[in-house]
Amino acid sequence: MFIIDRIEENIVVLENTNTKKIKEININKLPNGIKEGSILTFDGANYIINNDEETERRKKLQDKFNRLKNKN
Repeated sequence: MFIIDRIEENIVVLENTNTKKIKEININKLPNGIKEGSILTFDGANYIINNDEETERRKKLQDKFNRLKNKN
């Protein structure tokens, strides 16, 4: 699984969520609708947007933020 770290013109910087290794890929090789923070899976030939995983990660981050905010 990969997360989009950033998009710089036609290059997308992906981070492997398991190994934390960075990979750069041309934006034309990725599906339409990607954005920073999008989660992608690779099926051996194509990258696919994983909306369910992205939603779950955003929810966990928001929950963590809310817990930290409520401590103060």
